[in-house]
Amino acid sequence: MKYIFTPWRWKYIKKAMKGEEGCIFCEAQKKTDEEAFILYRGIHNLIIMNIYPYNNGHIMIAPLQHLASPEEASGELLMEMGFLLQASLKALRKIFSPHGFNVGMNIGRSAGAGVEDHFHLHVVPRWEGDSNFMAVFADSKVIALDVTQVYRMLKPVLEEEIKNLTRAD
Repeated sequence: MKYIFTPWRWKYIKKAMKGEEGCIFCEAQKKTDEEAFILYRGIHNLIIMNIYPYNNGHIMIAPLQHLASPEEASGELLMEMGFLLQASLKALRKIFSPHGFNVGMNIGRSAGAGVEDHFHLHVVPRWEGDSNFMAVFADSKVIALDVTQVYRMLKPVLEEEIKNLTRAD
């Protein structure tokens, strides 16, 4: 058997064992952008890096308000979420040139939600062949870039895309 070490996950495991998990999106809002990997804070939503990404550039758009489902959200919140999705796709295309994206929500535990009481939108860049031998044979995923590197690459480009879209209105 081969072992893949992921020491950065220990902090998460310790919190989960103590029952300190809390809501990652609400807790992130109490920190600085850099500490929490927040790429952008809007009026109703934030864009945050997934620190356990499926692929490089995996981000999430989440309401600032603690809401379990889009059914509870205002029209303004949902419109801003759509606007931020558009800016995110443009920024991710510029930096990573993906072949496509997975965009979606898992609402409720049975749908696969890791955070079930604060809905959020996942944006995952995808490339042809990104399910390589590691995922198929070793049930492991290799992420080429550190989350901090991706954060520093993505934040200024995303902010520029948001400005550009705002000017276009």
